[in-house]
Amino acid sequence: MCLLVFAWQPDTEQPLVLLANRDELLARPSAPLAAWPDQPQIVAGRDLEAQGTWLGVNRQGSVAALTNIRDLNLAEGPRSRGQLVSDFLQAQLSPEHYLQQVVAERGLYSGFNLLLGNRQQLWFFNSTQTKPQRLSPGIYALCNASLDTPWPKLVRLRTAFSACYRTASDQQLLALMQDSQRAEDEFLPDTGVGLTAERLLSSVFIRGEHYGTRATTLVRLLSSECQITEKTYLTEGQRPAPVQFRLPLD
Repeated sequence: MCLLVFAWQPDTEQPLVLLANRDELLARPSAPLAAWPDQPQIVAGRDLEAQGTWLGVNRQGSVAALTNIRDLNLAEGPRSRGQLVSDFLQAQLSPEHYLQQVVAERGLYSGFNLLLGNRQQLWFFNSTQTKPQRLSPGIYALCNASLDTPWPKLVRLRTAFSACYRTASDQQLLALMQDSQRAEDEFLPDTGVGLTAERLLSSVFIRGEHYGTRATTLVRLLSSECQITEKTYLTEGQRPAPVQFRLPLD
């Protein structure tokens, strides 16, 4: 999962509205959004290579999402980062307590950003740091650096989302994540991957020969249910209908 924008308003009837794009190798096998057969309390897509996920929810109202940190200076870890999301959704732990474990074991994973929450609280952790952050109400964006890093696509997406998330339909929100405009070279970050890759990765919606946006997900966390919509992108010309779940919360 490589791009998130979300509104956190815990004192309202809709505490969380979250949009996410999953950017991944096109050949990497994955399963679409569904209740997991072996863990039916979890609704998420699934990485079939490592068996984790990039974004998911459960019947207790827990939400978890992950982005990778794009920094070639960071060491690679032996564990799959997607396990951080699926483990939280299976654990009977608060976000704060689960993050205590994550902080202690962060060196076992390649660089990551982790967003964990429920209807009462939302937490963020960047693996290059040592202290998780409990988020105050507001609108945030996250990509492959840290929270609200002013990369051009994050600034543009956050502005567009802020203007419409309260009243926009699901389809209108999903459409925000299909913006393929690239940044001018002078505004590109330098994360060590080279200019050609920086250009490719500078759009909200990524279209590459071997790597790109695989899915867009909308999560609406309400007081009594969680509504999840996922739109997947396959080969050119194939656009499956969005998958929708309404998950009653315990």
